[in-house]
Amino acid sequence: MKYLCVLKNLFISLVTSTIIFYAINIIAGFAGADYIFTHGEIFIIWILIAILVNNCQKK
Repeated sequence: MKYLCVLKNLFISLVTSTIIFYAINIIAGFAGADYIFTHGEIFIIWILIAILVNNCQKK
């Protein structure tokens, strides 16, 4: 049962971090910024945001 809770939290963190990353990128694009990220940079940012979301979920 603990594994299901961990997998649920992992999935929520990864999906939420993806949404946050693309939302920030789209909003910055509307403001006139033109960002070009490599695959490695996106992966690192994605994981860092997922860790942040995971830490914010803990109560």
